[in-house]
Amino acid sequence: MRIATIIVNYRTPELVLRCLEALNSERALLPDLEVFVVDNASSDGSPAVLSAAIQRPPLSKWVTFLSLPLNGGFGWGNNQAILHVLQNNAPPDAFYLLNPDTVIEHGALHALVACLRRHANAGAAGSQLLNTDRTLAGSAFRFPTIAREFIRGLGVGLVGRILGIKPVLCPYGVEGPVDWVTGASVLIRTEALKDAGLFDTGFFLYFEEVELMYRMAQHGWRAYHCPLSRVVHVAGASTGIVDGKTDGDRVPPDYVFHSRRRFFSLTGGKRLALLANLAWLVGDALSLIVSLFARSRRSAVSGERRALLRTGLRARQEDTLSAIEQLHDKPGRVPSWMNQ
Repeated sequence: MRIATIIVNYRTPELVLRCLEALNSERALLPDLEVFVVDNASSDGSPAVLSAAIQRPPLSKWVTFLSLPLNGGFGWGNNQAILHVLQNNAPPDAFYLLNPDTVIEHGALHALVACLRRHANAGAAGSQLLNTDRTLAGSAFRFPTIAREFIRGLGVGLVGRILGIKPVLCPYGVEGPVDWVTGASVLIRTEALKDAGLFDTGFFLYFEEVELMYRMAQHGWRAYHCPLSRVVHVAGASTGIVDGKTDGDRVPPDYVFHSRRRFFSLTGGKRLALLANLAWLVGDALSLIVSLFARSRRSAVSGERRALLRTGLRARQEDTLSAIEQLHDKPGRVPSWMNQ
């Protein structure tokens, strides 16, 4: 199976070079492995650092550097590399998307390839992420729903279990089909992208891989979690966001809320987006009532409530308009979110 690996950088050149060093060990198992490092218009000197390193052996033999004129986001950056590969090379069997803030264990990519080979309906195979202390991190998930947003706002998982609402996070260590897998380390079959399209460029960051795998599912492709593929993840190295929160338990940037609203709008329309937001607020309100008696409350929740209300409960018309790039498109088109 021929694999093209894509790493999108934004102001983390040292992490990219460390990531490439770890990837080099995979070439013994996958000798045809190609890597494309994309820089999303970093302003910290990344292009010069990465270009110089990649032009020198041994990286020059198997790594290509692409410098983009703007920071179009995670999905757009990956799309540009995918379109570049397809227009300049024979199509690979799959694309391996890898965050720069990762270090893969030996055999991690080979395990994902084996997963795609075992499961003919696998459109994507995702790794088991590890925290820097080697503990397991969330890597496989269920799609967000109105009920799950209510439980998330409430912040009490026990209530979800009592009501029979399965959590967003899937159990650790179980290989098999799930709704979606982390975009930090995921192998995506080219045929699945041919059917479902590439990333929707209306997303800047977050929820873009969720929406892509939702589309894949509509075309009969499944996402598989592959715990044998283990990847250490320094979460939030570029954005400062870990598990939906920024450093110090602060509220994520507004674009996270915009992306969440766009996901619900694209998958269920304006009504679903509104109901999902209201469900979170109802859960949050109930949690607030309880906290008045228990005198305990997560510090970020009030900020999240304000951010949700500020960014809007109701979807905008542009939230419902898909901006899916296709395999035959030419690279260079400005991402849709910049025109919103």
